[in-house]
Amino acid sequence: MLNVNGKTAFITGGASGMGWGMAKAFAEAGMKVVIADIRQDALDEAMEGFSKTNLAVHAIKLDVTDRDGWARAADEAEAQFGNIHVLALNAGVGIGGSMLTATYKDWDFSMGVNVGGVVNGLVTMLPRMLKHGEDGQLVVTSSTGGFSAVGGAGLYCAEKYCVTGMFESLATELKDTPLGASVFFPGPVQTQLGISTQATRPEHLRNEAPPPPPEAVGAKKDARPAPGFDTSLFMTSEEVGRRVLRGIRRRDLFIMTHPEFQKGIEARNNALVRAIPVEAPNEPRANLVAQFGTLMYNPVYDGQQPLAEPL
Repeated sequence: MLNVNGKTAFITGGASGMGWGMAKAFAEAGMKVVIADIRQDALDEAMEGFSKTNLAVHAIKLDVTDRDGWARAADEAEAQFGNIHVLALNAGVGIGGSMLTATYKDWDFSMGVNVGGVVNGLVTMLPRMLKHGEDGQLVVTSSTGGFSAVGGAGLYCAEKYCVTGMFESLATELKDTPLGASVFFPGPVQTQLGISTQATRPEHLRNEAPPPPPEAVGAKKDARPAPGFDTSLFMTSEEVGRRVLRGIRRRDLFIMTHPEFQKGIEARNNALVRAIPVEAPNEPRANLVAQFGTLMYNPVYDGQQPLAEPL
């Protein structure tokens, strides 16, 4: 278990939605928290709320695609609260729509934030965290779309799969250090993702006109009726924050919010197992593949403990 009391957390996208939920949960657990966000209005609103408490929270305006900005933010955070122990790379945008008609600007914007922002955070913060040598944890916000891809969200799924693989690999490399890595897979949550995506998209990466529907390039229209979602049933940001905090304390490789996604996880994993060729043994090749298999097996999987108790 990681003792978080008195430690410092740095959260990107921390002024609203899931990032704000993490900030609230972390601070209430005795942590010093830096919330970094590109939206000054969101930072002001968050800090107005935190100012009415005795929680240790500091706000920094940060565009996660700005590498120089990352260095300045890291210096400011350390000057304010000292060493960073928990890095939550949560900032993200959501570009919906089909890959059949997605533009370069759609890809560049979403990849720059959802993948580039994570890379920038790692390159800036990880060496500092390793250097101070104290216990800590890094967590990246992926998505249920980061382990089960769906049509109509290809850009988002591609980016979330990317950071999932990034942090699974990172967890292996950190195995003999005081740090650990977690992948956070949220399901439906009450956030401001749509508002933030529109508000933060720079002018030079905006499309002059909306992309055409997939049918315009020859694709068949999906005949399934669009689902109607009761967003009041979405998980609150506060509950999400508590679940992430529990995962960090336990040093879980995977952190999930919704048990209702189990069937989808099992279906995808079963499809992978069914794709394994069933062939007559070939001993020379088997010996070679066994060596690769050893390399492909991530020993961190063994550290994932069952989560039986409710939050």
